[in-house]
Amino acid sequence: FELPEGDVDAASEVIRAAAARGIYRLPDVGAPEVAAPWSLESEDAHEIGDAVYFSLTVYGGPDDGRYSERIVGSASDRTVEVEADGTFEVWVSPEEPPGAAAWVRLEPDAVCAITRDYLPDPATGRRLRWTIERVDPPSTPWRMTDQDEARRFRAALTWLREQAAMVPVVLAEENTVLEPYPVPTATFGWAAGDAAYAMGAYRLGPDEALVIEGRSPECSFWNVCLWNPFLHTYNYDHDRVTLNGHQATYRPDGSWRVVIAGRDMRK
Repeated sequence: FELPEGDVDAASEVIRAAAARGIYRLPDVGAPEVAAPWSLESEDAHEIGDAVYFSLTVYGGPDDGRYSERIVGSASDRTVEVEADGTFEVWVSPEEPPGAAAWVRLEPDAVCAITRDYLPDPATGRRLRWTIERVDPPSTPWRMTDQDEARRFRAALTWLREQAAMVPVVLAEENTVLEPYPVPTATFGWAAGDAAYAMGAYRLGPDEALVIEGRSPECSFWNVCLWNPFLHTYNYDHDRVTLNGHQATYRPDGSWRVVIAGRDMRK
């Protein structure tokens, strides 16, 4: 969801971990009245849920609907300090608060924050939940203005135009997968800063299959996910569109095999 600018004139927001994945619009940290931080903490141990990986990433760039251009900072389950009762706290602010166990700096071009939580079983696993609570009351109540709403409509239209301009995505060689690559700090869009990505393409007949074999290095989570050329997954209500490392069956040497086909080739 988007945080309205007027509602963060003290910029003192609390993100309490009890939540599913979300996108948050950040306050203008260049404004002189923005001084206090956001914080993030889980309410109790079970609210972390069944996530094997979770993170909060702040992105910077234009604030008019165009894609973000860089990663400002991030915090994840590998960097936050989790207490014995399962609670943790991450501060997101222009200046580091005294005694902060984990902190992500808000820089002037910070425009959004994205939370992620990855589950071994997305159908039955308990999601990490995030909520936002104000630490300090706002100096004045926030109200949507015609100008605010018009700006948001323009931003939505800009995003749709940019998205339409880059699809359909066409890779040079079909039925191949490129080598994984880490995400640089300067990046186009909203990739996770501590992840590595690999993209491939396939074109298969009714009785053909693409067999992908490999090994995964030690990591919290890996998966194979099918997208169409418009960067959307297929309908997971009817078909399996992703398989992760916790669902895979491993050979004695630690390798695995993933088969992509229009039907279950085992039948």
